Amino acid sequence: MNPNNNTLRIGYHASHEQFKPSELLQYVQKAEQAGFNASMSSDHYAPWSLDQGESGFAWSWLGAAMQATKLPFGIVNAPGQRYHPAIIAQAAATLAEMFPERFWVAMGSGQYINEQITGDPWPVKQDRNNRLKECVDIIRALWDGETVTHHGLVKVEQAKLYTRAKVAPKIIGAAITEETAEWVGSWADGMITVSKPPKELKKMVEAFHRGGGEGKPMYLKVQLSYDKDEKAALQGAHDQWRSNIFPSAVLSDMRTTKQLEQAAMFVREEDLREHVRVSAEPGQHLEWLQQDIDLGFSQLILHNVNLEQERFIDVFGDKVVPQLLG
Repeated sequence: MNPNNNTLRIGYHASHEQFKPSELLQYVQKAEQAGFNASMSSDHYAPWSLDQGESGFAWSWLGAAMQATKLPFGIVNAPGQRYHPAIIAQAAATLAEMFPERFWVAMGSGQYINEQITGDPWPVKQDRNNRLKECVDIIRALWDGETVTHHGLVKVEQAKLYTRAKVAPKIIGAAITEETAEWVGSWADGMITVSKPPKELKKMVEAFHRGGGEGKPMYLKVQLSYDKDEKAALQGAHDQWRSNIFPSAVLSDMRTTKQLEQAAMFVREEDLREHVRVSAEPGQHLEWLQQDIDLGFSQLILHNVNLEQERFIDVFGDKVVPQLLG
């Protein structure tokens, strides 16, 4: 079905906002046994809603998850405020040294709900982008063995990494809008974005290529809801994901989980269908995912946004993943 199936990855998304780290460890092991051949971890300080109610520290979990499986892993990280770039460079280099060529890191400009814990001012989007690019340059220099001193939107004094991987991780640019997709095409090793209708996704791909991303890998976090029937799938998506459907500019500037929950008070179940792929039919999900592959995405990270993870892993491991990788 897929000419690029030797390089195609179908991943399981580990959502720390929804599950305890111990549960996620079991789910990712189960996903590997079911045939998923990749995984990705979220990296937040707060959940998106009180109904989600968790938020484990992803970097602790990654060491355990990578030891417990043979899967390649990625993480979406926002260096520059909650995380100092020199610390992220060290953390990523350590994982990449222990698990060679199995780890990548996507970098984005972050959301206030996670970054505000430092008490520092929240910059406007352009300044956050500039800060992100500074962080990426610092991290790459550290991975190259340089001693880095930098005084800009972030400060670094004589930082040097003494433990580095033979092959540095890829830095993937996280993009939600076409404008950001075009920008990350100029500096990132690839792009990751979230699922949208095919016409909108095609515009993201074109923007990334226009900015310089032609020939670079593209990853897609697929937000879906699969359950025993359509009603349960829709209810599960609404219960867990209704506060995540707002535009990027809104999500990035909300301060607290409670504010997001209040903003989502008037989101109806049917509203979720525009943002989450809701279906109880594996064949429908297979059709949607094939469209993503046809657009050029080489890694699809499947996030079943409801709480029924075991059923999702079992059914997709039987009826979706093998057909895509076959």
